[in-house]
Amino acid sequence: MYLREGRGKEALQALTHAVELDPQRADLRVARAGALRTLGRQSEARLELKRTVDLDPTSENGRAALIALRGEGRHELRFGVNSDLFSFADANQDGGITVISHWSPHWASMASGSGYYKGGTGAEKFIASLIRNFGGWGTVTLGGAIGHDNGVIPKHEAYFEADRGFRLHRTPFVHGLEIVCGQHWYWYSTARILTFNEMTLLYLPGDWTWSLGLTGSQSHFYGAGSQWRPSGVTRLGFPIASREQRRLGGNVFYAVGTENFAHIDQIGEFASHTYGGGLRLQFAGNQDVTGFAAYQSRSQDHTESSFGFSYGIRF
Repeated sequence: MYLREGRGKEALQALTHAVELDPQRADLRVARAGALRTLGRQSEARLELKRTVDLDPTSENGRAALIALRGEGRHELRFGVNSDLFSFADANQDGGITVISHWSPHWASMASGSGYYKGGTGAEKFIASLIRNFGGWGTVTLGGAIGHDNGVIPKHEAYFEADRGFRLHRTPFVHGLEIVCGQHWYWYSTARILTFNEMTLLYLPGDWTWSLGLTGSQSHFYGAGSQWRPSGVTRLGFPIASREQRRLGGNVFYAVGTENFAHIDQIGEFASHTYGGGLRLQFAGNQDVTGFAAYQSRSQDHTESSFGFSYGIRF
C-alpha cells in the first residue's frame, strides 16, 4: 500500500528488511522488485527478480514479473475504436491514438488524437495533459483539448484532477482506497458545461476492486439559462485467469445519468440507465487488448448500444 500512496522509499525500506529476515521467500523479493521499479531503479529490479527465479524456479509471479519488466518501457501507445448504435438516429463511430510517457518517477504526459463521425458529420480533437506525482501527497493532472468540432463535439476543453491513495490498517476486507476529484469544462458551439467529479476506488482481497463515481454538472445552453444535474456510476473489477505473463480480467458496471459530456448526444434533458461490462487481456509482458459493451435505456423509449476495442503496447 506504500506504493499506492506514492511512498516508494518507505516501501523499499520495509521490504528490504523483510527480505533480510526471510531471504527464502520469493513473494517478498517480487514485492521488493516492484518497489525498485516504482523508484525507476530498473536494473536493480531486474536483478532482484532473477534472484527470485533462481531461488524458486516454480515462482509463477517471479517469472511473470521478470517477463513484464523485460518488455516494460517508459511509453505506452494505444489504438482504440468505438461504435454507438441508436434506436432513434444513425450510428456514431470514433477512433483514436493515445501516447502516455513516463519521463521520470515524478513526471508523465499524455497526448491523444481522435476522429469522430456523428450524424453524417466528421470532427477531430486533440487532447494533451501533464501529470505530476507528489509522492505521498498523490498526483495532479492538468490538461486541455481543442477540436475541429463541426457542432458535434466540444470546441475546447480544460480539466484538472487530483488523485491520492490511502493504506487501511486492520481492515481484512479492504486493503486500501483511492480518491480522485476534479473539474472539467466543455465549450460547445451551442452550450457550456462544467462538471465536478469524485470517484472512490476500493482495493479488495484477491485483486478485486470496487469503485463509485459521482458527478454534478452545470449545463448552460445559450439563450436558455443553466441547470444542475447529478449522475453516477459504480464498477466492480475482478481477475478471471492468470498464467505466466498472460492475465485476463473483467468488470461490470451500472450508471445513471450522463456518462460522457464530450459527446453531444449525451447532453440535454433526458434520463438514462446504463448497464455494461468489459474484458482486458494482457497477452505479453508489454501488450494488452481491451473490449467493452454497454446498453443504455433512455427516456422516451430511446436506447443506445455501445461497444469498443483497444490495443496497447509499451516500449
